[in-house]
Amino acid sequence: MSAQPAKPLYAEQLPVGLQTISNIIAVSSCKGGVGKSTVAVNLAYTLADMGARVGIFDADIYGPSLPTMVSPESRLLEMNPEKKTIIPTEYMGVKLVSFGFAGQGRAIMRGPMVSGVINQLLTTTEWGELDYLVIDMPPGTGDIQLTLCQIVPLTAAVIVTTPQKLSFIDVAKGVRMFSKLKVPCVAVVENMCHFDADGKRYYPFGRGSGSEVVQQFGIPHLFDLPIRPTLSASGDSGMPEVVADPQGDVSKIFQNLGVCVVQQCAKIRQQVSTAVTYDKSIKAIKVKVPDSDEEFFLHPATVRRNDRSAKSVDEWTGEQKLLYSDVVEDIEPEEIKPMGNYAVSITWPDGFSQIAPYEQLQTLERLVGVSAEA
Repeated sequence: MSAQPAKPLYAEQLPVGLQTISNIIAVSSCKGGVGKSTVAVNLAYTLADMGARVGIFDADIYGPSLPTMVSPESRLLEMNPEKKTIIPTEYMGVKLVSFGFAGQGRAIMRGPMVSGVINQLLTTTEWGELDYLVIDMPPGTGDIQLTLCQIVPLTAAVIVTTPQKLSFIDVAKGVRMFSKLKVPCVAVVENMCHFDADGKRYYPFGRGSGSEVVQQFGIPHLFDLPIRPTLSASGDSGMPEVVADPQGDVSKIFQNLGVCVVQQCAKIRQQVSTAVTYDKSIKAIKVKVPDSDEEFFLHPATVRRNDRSAKSVDEWTGEQKLLYSDVVEDIEPEEIKPMGNYAVSITWPDGFSQIAPYEQLQTLERLVGVSAEA
């Protein structure tokens, strides 16, 4: 836990405001009213209490929750006129950005405008060096959510649900969305699970939605949050529960969730950073796709010849512009860098930077009888 978080894996390809953020965590439910903002805020302050540098981005433009849940001295975002950037406000050491701090309250605007506002707020903010940026995602799986996932290299997602079957149906859509976008879901938080009275435990909304998400989608960790008046009251008072009662039962659950997020992010980063490497001794590109036990080797020339960008293939006709003979047989990559959780960027001696998705690499002709020990 005392280890310093690693730097962003591919910072130079990001908007300036995001280049110094090590891990970006989406807290999502795709269902309104399940306590997603409560989980996002308390998770952020738990990570901060563990010694991390943390920021929260409230991505709900229509109904921002952050101004109610925290009480910063300055309740307005400031602009840096020279850099034309946004300076986040702060509360107890955590940096905060929300449309609710923009002096506008809640937005009444169409989807494309909202996507533009989110993009501007997120990418032009001077976040500084952060270990974790927690994004409180808006409900749904539409244009706004897809925009967020495309402009932000999400490290992982935490899914929030409640015990009802109706909540599970919507949450399942969100898990599938993250799966398609190659964002690993590392934990499920089932909120409003139960309450204790007269020495008994009661489950007023039934049981099983959270465990069903875990079982159906293979998400490794499940955390149950009880119904507690103090948890709800702290959200309305402007002081998160983990700050108001750091030794309480709810805080202990969030501490376990925080440890889980830290460990899973480290594991993901390790997998991504070593997924595709070049072994100079055998002159082969080694591929081990994250969450897969399969390991194989590719000839560098094969990878280069199968580039599908506009430089190599005519976008209109599909005609191959890069000829087989254009690539020398003994070509070697100069650099291989991860691009999110789905691809790598390979720089070749001619200066060309090729984007190679893992899915494409898995389809290429492999080298047989080659191993790293050869």
